[in-house]
Amino acid sequence: MLEEVERWLSRRSWSAADRPLDRIMAAKRRSGTTVSVVLPALDEEATVGEIVAAIRRELMTEDVSLVDELVVIDSGSTDRTAEVAAAAGARVVHRDAILPRIPALPGKGEVLWRSLLVTTGDLVCFVDADLKEFDAGFVSGIVGPLLTDPDVDFVKAMYDRPLGSAAGQGGRVTELVARPLLNLHWPQLAGFVQPLGGEYAARRSLLERLPFPVGYGVELGLLVDALHTVGLDALAQVDVGVRKHRHQDGQALGRMAAAIYRTAQLRLSRAHLVRPSLTQFERGEDGFVPRTYPVDTEERPPMREISEYAVHRAA
Repeated sequence: MLEEVERWLSRRSWSAADRPLDRIMAAKRRSGTTVSVVLPALDEEATVGEIVAAIRRELMTEDVSLVDELVVIDSGSTDRTAEVAAAAGARVVHRDAILPRIPALPGKGEVLWRSLLVTTGDLVCFVDADLKEFDAGFVSGIVGPLLTDPDVDFVKAMYDRPLGSAAGQGGRVTELVARPLLNLHWPQLAGFVQPLGGEYAARRSLLERLPFPVGYGVELGLLVDALHTVGLDALAQVDVGVRKHRHQDGQALGRMAAAIYRTAQLRLSRAHLVRPSLTQFERGEDGFVPRTYPVDTEERPPMREISEYAVHRAA
């Protein structure tokens, strides 16, 4: 590990307990900074309501008003995700209703990018909607450094990720794809425990300057681009404990890995994949059947280049 990264780990890696909620709230009141929390959601009726309820109950009260707005972006759910989220107290916006002049593409990154147009907070905190046994400390933990340290612009959550009953065995794409890529090509980012984690917070002034890969590559893309935009010392991570969520099957992870590799490749060379697709195999009645899936090849430009965003910010 680079000496620079070792120094960074000692300066920019914290535990959520390092910043008690009263200290975070005092910093928020002094600065007048506003906070938006965004949950991208697709068919998450089983978990989204509990997450929304916990944030409202613990971070959106008269005594503790850390979060100023809580928005669920529904990216086309076929279940009761939108209904459950709204009943729990979130503002629900459908992905396709945001920036309708640009047809929406499928993918998590697309939803995160569009969320900048329907939120107003100076700080934007992203939280996946499939978390189980959610703790509001996920939000206060990663927002805290942004409120107490003006030199920090981007904060990732770090945590243990159990796979069923096996501790620490989650995050398979992280260990097999993302971590090797970062260590080999962006060694300054080798200190991030969960580079692909879906819980992170950043200053709007940074997010609006970054391109957003539309699919699974969004977390790696934002992390790499943030490094090049503001430097390692403006990045940080906070230990929030344990993250439990719905795990995907091996083939879905393969598609995720391909998208992440493509995102890295684009940043390394700004070239195009010769064949931006991935073929996997499923056993059928007559043997193995090939299934070919497209690899995400689209990215959205920095939001500040979108004319509607300028109007939204001026309103």
